[in-house]
Amino acid sequence: MAAACAFFTTSVFAANPTLTNPAISAVLDGYYQSTERPMSERIEGFGLGHTELALSANIDDMFYGKLTSVIETNAEGTELGLEEAFIQTLAMPNGFSIRAGRFLSDIGYLNNQHVHTDAFSDRPGAYRAFLGSHYFDDGVRFNYVAPTDLYLLLGAEAFKGDSMRAVDEHGERQFKALGVFTAYTKLGGDIGANGSWQAGLSYLRNENGRLTADEHDHEELVSETGHDHSHSATFTGENTYIADFVYKWAPNGNYKYQHLTLSGEYFRVTDFAPLEDDHAAVSVDDMQAWYVSSVYQFSPNWSAGVRYGETHVQDREGETFHAEKLKETEVSLAWHHSHFSTVRLQYTNQQGTDHFGIEDDNVLTLQYVMTLGAHGAHQF
Repeated sequence: MAAACAFFTTSVFAANPTLTNPAISAVLDGYYQSTERPMSERIEGFGLGHTELALSANIDDMFYGKLTSVIETNAEGTELGLEEAFIQTLAMPNGFSIRAGRFLSDIGYLNNQHVHTDAFSDRPGAYRAFLGSHYFDDGVRFNYVAPTDLYLLLGAEAFKGDSMRAVDEHGERQFKALGVFTAYTKLGGDIGANGSWQAGLSYLRNENGRLTADEHDHEELVSETGHDHSHSATFTGENTYIADFVYKWAPNGNYKYQHLTLSGEYFRVTDFAPLEDDHAAVSVDDMQAWYVSSVYQFSPNWSAGVRYGETHVQDREGETFHAEKLKETEVSLAWHHSHFSTVRLQYTNQQGTDHFGIEDDNVLTLQYVMTLGAHGAHQF
């Protein structure tokens, strides 16, 4: 775990790249998908997925910087976006660090990882529903790594929060400019010579997450205009709670030839119903989602994964809400010729999907993920 936890410290950035010799990389993500999936950024047929171009370097002995642009195709054409543009401190004392700019939030387990590192072609339904697949934003982060035998990280973030806003149907709502605040803790350690674990608790406060009495739900607007490709959350609320856990096993800690990863996360979103004139909200059950995943690399070149998840949301129609459930069972088989190339075949069975008019279905996805240039170590 000591080596794995080093991925979380700022020292991982202070390797060789400098401003005169920056690390430059590209990640190519292409796919074919047999049909549509609810709340997914991938469309039916051939498409260009989360293709990245990244530039990073130490600015000096005090700061590190990174820029990541993303190119994706959808039904409307090709989109170019900016996912990361941040600076981070390298030399703050006593385990503290600060990051500022645009970056991936550190809440949950998967969110702070780039999507091309995933063992499946899409993020779980929980992420697609509540975090827009992966939540990145403009803001600032404060982290503290404790000097303890067990890995202990405490962090807090403040963000602009545009992509987490509840829908504003008439364009008349006054949103708060500082909309999202997060707090999280991660704890981890070793289990013998072969295993390591990490557990986390996260909280996200969304000041603009509650619907208002005269607005319709986000889902209805998305279903009228097709896909939402802005990485915005489909369902929002004032409070989001996340619990996550991951366990990794490899013989003698050597991940090159064989390893197993077990992971899972649970989300609960509360306080999303509109307030009435007397400031009492409509009574409605909380939204929640969870998934569990198992990925086994049984040889240096092959891995297989199984994931099951459920997403329970509240769909608003007029002044009332009704419950919607999405259940997804997924099986993935991937061939890795090297650390830089992956070809993946995935089968997804989706049930209870009344979202956006997509029926219960079986989905086949064939995907490649190829990395060019310098590429740093992945998160634990």
